[in-house]
Amino acid sequence: MTTKVALVTGASSGIGEATALRLREAGYTVYGAARRVERMQHLTELGIRLLAMDVTDDSSMRDGVEKIIADNGRLDVLVNNAGYGSYGAVEDVPLQEAREQFEVNVFGAARLTQLVLPHMRAQRSGTIVNITSVGGRMCTSLGAWYHATKFALEALSDCLRMELKPFGIDVVVIEPGGVKSEWGGIAAQKVRAASGTGPYAPQANAVADSLSSEANERRMSSPDLIAKTIVKSVRARRPKTRYAVGFGAKPMIFLHNTLPNRTFDAFMRRATGVPAKYVPANT
Repeated sequence: MTTKVALVTGASSGIGEATALRLREAGYTVYGAARRVERMQHLTELGIRLLAMDVTDDSSMRDGVEKIIADNGRLDVLVNNAGYGSYGAVEDVPLQEAREQFEVNVFGAARLTQLVLPHMRAQRSGTIVNITSVGGRMCTSLGAWYHATKFALEALSDCLRMELKPFGIDVVVIEPGGVKSEWGGIAAQKVRAASGTGPYAPQANAVADSLSSEANERRMSSPDLIAKTIVKSVRARRPKTRYAVGFGAKPMIFLHNTLPNRTFDAFMRRATGVPAKYVPANT
């Protein structure tokens, strides 16, 4: 019986690390990819094979895929997990930062998908798993560029699913809600740096406090919960097209789809403590 092979990006921490471990436990040959290989050394003791890969560097992605095929002759699962959140007002965030977020969250996933598809088509099987977010279905204040990347990855996934059906390749979207990881702290730092002073400061500070609060952290789901769902999806004979999982994911999507837009906007402002009106600092 042939052992199936999986590639997981962003495997140095959080969802990526947990997914690599769960896939290995499920019997897959697993390659964990990340820029910071030194942070993954402990995974080798657990049977994970490491790849130094930057999803904004074409040569590193090409080399990684070629190595996997040379080693195994096949690739069955690609988990596009690498990504980050950069918050800040649209007026404040430099377009270069916006482009970099698209390079990592969207174009990196798309290019890696391009590289693995010829092999999956040849074997007439495979699964592409794209990690988007509940933030790919709804928006929060000062998260425009992050949400734009996740909405884009959702659309890309839908098109891929239709394109790849004739070749026996599944495309699955995982939409995590709140997850315990470095993500919230990094996003909080970025929103303060971009908009922590000036007219958007009240919003920025409220959003940063919400992202990094201890109370919020206690409610977050374990990355392992998301990893288990990913393994479930890739092992399913006919996987769902989308899995909303983790703290708040399904309720938030339901509210977004049910409430009028402005009512949902008001709900999100109250949830994050963002003021509804601008009050100049000198008044």
